[in-house]
Amino acid sequence: MKTDFKERLAELRQRHEQLLTKENIAEPFGNGIYTRYQNPILTAEHTPLEWRYDFSESDNPYLMQRIMMNATLNSGAIKWNGKYLLVVRVEGADRKSFFAVAESPNGIDNFKFWDEPITMPEDVIPATNVYDMRLTAHEDGYIYGVFCAERHDDAQPGDLSAATATAAIARTKDLVNWERLPDLKSKSQQRNVVLHPEFIDGKYAFYTRPQDGFIDAGSGGGIGWALVDDITHAEVKEERIINLRHYHTIMEVKNGEGPHPIKTPQGWLHLAHGVRGCASGLRYVLYMYMTALDDPTRVIAQPGGYFIVPQGEEYIGDVMNVVFSNGWIADEDGRVFIYYASSDTRMHVATSTIDRLIDYCKNTPEDGFRSSASVETIKQLIAKNKKY
Repeated sequence: MKTDFKERLAELRQRHEQLLTKENIAEPFGNGIYTRYQNPILTAEHTPLEWRYDFSESDNPYLMQRIMMNATLNSGAIKWNGKYLLVVRVEGADRKSFFAVAESPNGIDNFKFWDEPITMPEDVIPATNVYDMRLTAHEDGYIYGVFCAERHDDAQPGDLSAATATAAIARTKDLVNWERLPDLKSKSQQRNVVLHPEFIDGKYAFYTRPQDGFIDAGSGGGIGWALVDDITHAEVKEERIINLRHYHTIMEVKNGEGPHPIKTPQGWLHLAHGVRGCASGLRYVLYMYMTALDDPTRVIAQPGGYFIVPQGEEYIGDVMNVVFSNGWIADEDGRVFIYYASSDTRMHVATSTIDRLIDYCKNTPEDGFRSSASVETIKQLIAKNKKY
């Protein structure tokens, strides 16, 4: 170990810069639907050194990390002033999450955090933890961040793991200064709530995920839909399920909207997560569906099975066997950047195009919900391919 403080600090900075500027290479083979990349785009080590180290030699002669970071995950995404921006959930060693903006010139690599984390105003009742922000550039002119606000469930004072989840709402016009609005009011707990980018019948539209408890969806039937008159006092009065859960599928235990859907000439493209139970716990995967252009609640296509699952080292992390996405960017040229976290630990990107994703949704067989139906679908493809 080097003993000279300045020399060690210089080496630390050099190594950090090398990490931030490392080129990300596309995987050479894929499934034709999307392209994965070899390296994570953000890890705990990508966070600024200034957030973690005290650079005063007199106060920190051993050059220790005074504040350790545990993970970078579940990022909202937006194209802003020509840059690809992620509002990242950063989790510290203290288990508290906060939001910070990281930007890239190309959406694939060279992501760097802004100097300071986001200062998010508190609600009337302060939250213990905030995380998983969905970003929506709404037609009303604001950028909205809808995220989960977690608090202890004081109705169960003897259980320190008992919690409640509400959908918090904030808005901004520069991603620096945020106005906190009251949390979404709902009869049930709400996580994975997403704001639709357009008014529907003059109202704000939310994709919801009603659930009986903090973790368990319980009687919550899937991805919901609710219209709200006033977003500054948002309340779910009527809610209906538009994307159901099903037995023995990737969404058996629960499902939820990822980022807000992408508008295309053929319909709205949706990216969502599905959860099922298995021997190793809960397995989170991503799936897609499409809804009608004139009615975002009417499903017109839904490929069977998963879209993205943990692959290789993505399987390993704080919460294993998980991929999760709450951010994607549709670029002007039709390219789509899909940002997803693996195992609640690190961020990745996969790229596709609008045309490919539409083709995938419309021409991939739906789930037949029985083994015999799956076999028949495969046999149909085999018979078709005998012609070629």
